[in-house]
Amino acid sequence: MARQNALPPTLPPRLISREVAAAYVSVSPTKFDQMVIDGSMPKPKRLIGRRKAWDVRELDAAVDNLPDADNDNNDNDTWDDVDAA
Repeated sequence: MARQNALPPTLPPRLISREVAAAYVSVSPTKFDQMVIDGSMPKPKRLIGRRKAWDVRELDAAVDNLPDADNDNNDNDTWDDVDAA
């Protein structure tokens, strides 16, 4: 991820790329795209031209709104659907 040298190392970026946003919420970029489409993750902000980025604060709020695993009433839980690396 490109980072401006003017930022102090203790100040993380507010807007992040698709790949970084996916890693931030512990899913693959493809799964992240699906989550944006289904509304469980926020849409990106448009920067310059076609460049897009995700607001870390909005990602945090979206993660807070995800259902807890304990609330799933699925008796067929497996690790097959976990995308986190």
